[in-house]
Amino acid sequence: MKTIPYMGLALEFLNATEQAAIAASRWVGRGDGKAADRAAVDAMRKVFNKIDFSGEVVIGEGAKDEAPELFVGEKLGTGRGVLVDIAVDPLECTDSVAYGRPNALAVIATGPRGSIYKAFDGYMEKIAVGPEARGAVDLDMPVKTAIKKVAHVLGKDVGEVTVAVLDRPRHEDLIQQIRHAGARVRLFSDGDVAMAIATCLPESPIDMLLGIGGSTEAVLAAAALRCLDGEIMCRWKPSDERQEKELKKLGAREAKKVFSARDLAKSEYVTFTATGVIDGPLADGVVFEGESIITHSVVMSLLPRTLRFIKTKHILET
Repeated sequence: MKTIPYMGLALEFLNATEQAAIAASRWVGRGDGKAADRAAVDAMRKVFNKIDFSGEVVIGEGAKDEAPELFVGEKLGTGRGVLVDIAVDPLECTDSVAYGRPNALAVIATGPRGSIYKAFDGYMEKIAVGPEARGAVDLDMPVKTAIKKVAHVLGKDVGEVTVAVLDRPRHEDLIQQIRHAGARVRLFSDGDVAMAIATCLPESPIDMLLGIGGSTEAVLAAAALRCLDGEIMCRWKPSDERQEKELKKLGAREAKKVFSARDLAKSEYVTFTATGVIDGPLADGVVFEGESIITHSVVMSLLPRTLRFIKTKHILET
């Protein structure tokens, strides 16, 4: 019976991601990512505080002095019900919405209190794979070796392996290594949560995710990959003085540690809820259709292991 509150909450949080996605979608292609993010944050928070649970934001919009809502440490819910750690990104891929590019999501990951890793906002190097390749690769393995091992467990030729890489100048050498290994590269502009999850979806062409990206995205992806039996491995890779200072606070052991999905989302009661803003590998985007709005979402839980794809028609009041 312990599973029921968390499973039920994942479905209740669906309304929060749906409303955030709808609010953000009104800003698609208008060149103002901050306005889109603000709209998503406002919409998500309004829903949170109507739900019977006692939540604390462990991954959010920043520290209290940086964000007025959904900041790290903020208490959410009515205060009645189970204690929950919440990792949120009301608008994953802010720039994608601003410029009309794919992969944008509204995302919530949860677990019991103390189960979600409280990562500061920084960069991590990552490798993500689906269930078949879990345990076959690690973060210190040469790129060529990792690709060969993934190809072997998937029963593919190396030339059939597709590796997703965030399209950034810092990845130029990585891209060359992947090509030299003989594999295919799928570059994407934003959205490594969706691309990490794509490694677990049978209908997706993505076999691996490699590169350096945000810590927030690492934690959110870890929750989903635990539900899907995939794996993500990460290690801190600070890019500036602020991140270096934050990392020193954690200590030398933490700074060098390779985190697994289980390290980032520890509990067996992990949940993941996301709604598409713009089409991506995980969910289609918001569609405005006459007097209704259609959203496409995914709700996952680890125990019991469920994966729900949900299409919702929101009827507008006239």
